[in-house]
Amino acid sequence: MNSYSQMEHFFASSAKTTSIPKEYIWPEKDLVIADEELSEAVVDLQGFLRGDSEATQHAAKLVRASCLKHGFFQVINHDVDAQLINSAHHHARAFFKQPFSEKQKGQQKVGSKWGFSVAHAHRFRTKLPWKEMLTFGFHQRGPNAVIVDFFESFFGEGFEETGLVFQKYCEAVKKLSLAIMEILGISLGIDQSYFKEFFEDGSAIVRANFYPTCPEPGLTLGIGPHSDPTSVTILHQDQVGGLEVFVDNKWKSIRPRHDAFVINLGDTFMALTNGMYKSCLHRAVVKKHQERISLTYFMCPREDKMIKPPQDLISSKEDEPRKYPDFTWFDFLRYTSDHYRADEATLQNFIKWFIS
Repeated sequence: MNSYSQMEHFFASSAKTTSIPKEYIWPEKDLVIADEELSEAVVDLQGFLRGDSEATQHAAKLVRASCLKHGFFQVINHDVDAQLINSAHHHARAFFKQPFSEKQKGQQKVGSKWGFSVAHAHRFRTKLPWKEMLTFGFHQRGPNAVIVDFFESFFGEGFEETGLVFQKYCEAVKKLSLAIMEILGISLGIDQSYFKEFFEDGSAIVRANFYPTCPEPGLTLGIGPHSDPTSVTILHQDQVGGLEVFVDNKWKSIRPRHDAFVINLGDTFMALTNGMYKSCLHRAVVKKHQERISLTYFMCPREDKMIKPPQDLISSKEDEPRKYPDFTWFDFLRYTSDHYRADEATLQNFIKWFIS
């Protein structure tokens, strides 16, 4: 039985089985239980979006404090319509509730980032995450509705509505992402438009995640400890909870808020700040009696953009040199797609590989 059919069998019969395959068992060091919540900032964007300078400075101050320490915060009053968010969750759940044979019609091919996959089983054989994923790309270059095209080409005409919902969702989140880039620029004391312009012609890797119930949640993870190689992650999670962050040498959970997006910085943005802002280790845990859905928007620059900090963030002091060489997002993406499994040391190991 291959990893795909094996996991489908265990997901379907999880109420009856009492064990999970060894491929999904993680080392004890990765399974330490989080027994407290992260007190991350909740940033109200309403003032910034309405042009209130005092509220904008307050938001930037909260963002700066979070990003200097761990790179996680939540945003509320973000102008992404609540009904659109609910609709995206509804379509994601409907997709994952289909028979496995239907989902497999759009199975991710070797060498491709797009499509349906189970546990990254097409790439890895050990420490598999207990989840299913649907991954697609998004950009706004030209008139094409790229997500609608993706759903129709991978899954057929019956998915036009799903494609339209996710197209609208990603357009709204892209607008939010550029607002966040402006606040990040303000928080760093550089030109407000610098990062917005840097990412305006970029793209996103979008992923719907489904974490089924698990008979032995204490032995596995929905996704293992890692930092995101991308720039900024914009996550909307349902109310079940499961996202955890490693801060102050311990795992801490992030409580879901239906009105908020969770924002975390990735390795690429850490490099853009010359290491000043943090890309934090995080993971997802699974539950015995509750399924979980999350929607993830990984913001990326255009692939040929040079990842280089603005001059204002590079110290002229000889004892504070550049922490990372110049590289393109394409270089880093190729490394994590073809050579390396994202973990707590992705950027450091990429740099060693890149300069060797």
